[in-house]
Amino acid sequence: MNLKKRLIAANAATVAIPVLITALVAIAYLFIYSKLYGNIYSWESYQRASKIEAALMDTERLIQQESPDAIADEKFQRLLRQKIAEIGGELIILKDDSVIYTSLDAPGIGKIELAKALEAGQNKPGKETIVISSQSFTVQIIEQDPADAAGGTVLLLVPPDQEANGLIQFLIVIGLTFLCTFIATNILISYQFSRAVLQPLNHLQHAADEIRTGNLDCQIAEEGDREIEALCRDLELMRLKLKESIHTQLKYEDNRKMLISSISHDLKTPVTSIKGYVEGILDGVANTPEKTEKYLKTIYVKAEQVDKMIDDLLLYAKLDLNQIPFNFERTDVQEFIRSCLLESEPELENNRIHTEMFSDLTQKRCVFLDRERMKRIVMNILDNSRKYMDKDEAVIRVLLRETPSSIIMEFQDNGCGVSEKDLPYIFDRFYRSDQARTGIEGSGLGLAIAQQVVEGHQGIIWAMSHGKEGMSILISLAYLKD
Repeated sequence: MNLKKRLIAANAATVAIPVLITALVAIAYLFIYSKLYGNIYSWESYQRASKIEAALMDTERLIQQESPDAIADEKFQRLLRQKIAEIGGELIILKDDSVIYTSLDAPGIGKIELAKALEAGQNKPGKETIVISSQSFTVQIIEQDPADAAGGTVLLLVPPDQEANGLIQFLIVIGLTFLCTFIATNILISYQFSRAVLQPLNHLQHAADEIRTGNLDCQIAEEGDREIEALCRDLELMRLKLKESIHTQLKYEDNRKMLISSISHDLKTPVTSIKGYVEGILDGVANTPEKTEKYLKTIYVKAEQVDKMIDDLLLYAKLDLNQIPFNFERTDVQEFIRSCLLESEPELENNRIHTEMFSDLTQKRCVFLDRERMKRIVMNILDNSRKYMDKDEAVIRVLLRETPSSIIMEFQDNGCGVSEKDLPYIFDRFYRSDQARTGIEGSGLGLAIAQQVVEGHQGIIWAMSHGKEGMSILISLAYLKD
């Protein structure tokens, strides 16, 4: 249920439930009353009550219109008795606190009964019941002009209307029932509303406080109405994103520390060599032109090594930040690999390494390549094979094959290979296996850059170990379909 519907239902139930319960109580009350007293409130009872009220008002008006002396006139007294008799009532006329006329059959009304009648008429006229001569009456007092000494007081005694009294009780019961059920319904609906709305909001507030203090492991449950549930879901996604962001930030911080440590370690060796050869020249160790030239060439080579490491580091940083755009071109895969092998062949032959190329492609296959970036990757893979070659009959094979949607380029060598435990980490920055690290020149970023470039081509790069028989680097790229 959404929050709008819940509010509408709550407001409707606040009125509908008390009305329904009150109606049921009214029906039950009328049923019980009819069983106990044998009658029920009817239109006739209301007509009878109206007739009595009209007769009393008519009698009061008649008395007020006559002169004060008229109440002592027997003719006027008989007229009053006739009117009050129509509604089954009785009449008592007082003058100077003495009874001068009464329609009661009793020989006389006592002082006690008279006092009760006067008290009943003054306190609650028409409501309080008194008993006179074994009959029950309600009393209404009509006083003539009090300023006139000749005036008197008329007591109208009317038999009590049981149905009217029962109606009053009925209205009281109905009113109290509606009031009590209205209060109880409001309390119940408020409690249910607080559970459905306020409780989830309290949980959200608690979760927000936990997140504010840095506790990002406090999960936010999806509860409450549809709008609150959506809010909980969004805040939970925000918490997960924030947690992931902080985790990534910490990871980047660790990577930065590792980067500084690794580059410092890799730069230290050539820089130390450069310092040593420069000190040798300054101290006169290179005391011949031949030694001086040898020292200077070594310094130049080490400086180039440092320069290449810095270039690789800057390139990797730009690739990692997606700051280098790729210039994709439609490229024939076989032609591209062949050109890379031809360019690297002289250096490989100087190291007595033989290259071979095998293709299983059934037709010309083209891919979108940034030729410059991908060429650097291929040359770097070939150079790594050269560095780690330990066989007398050194061979690097390039194998091309296709799948229904991609071209796979495999660069396979028969060098020292890499152990299975090191294989998952060779694409990490600055990673080298321990046994191969000593004496190997390079920035340690070659395969990490290769991974960035291949993934920038929407491709996949991975490695396979052949034990002591070498290893393979494989690149998969989607080819263009004609």
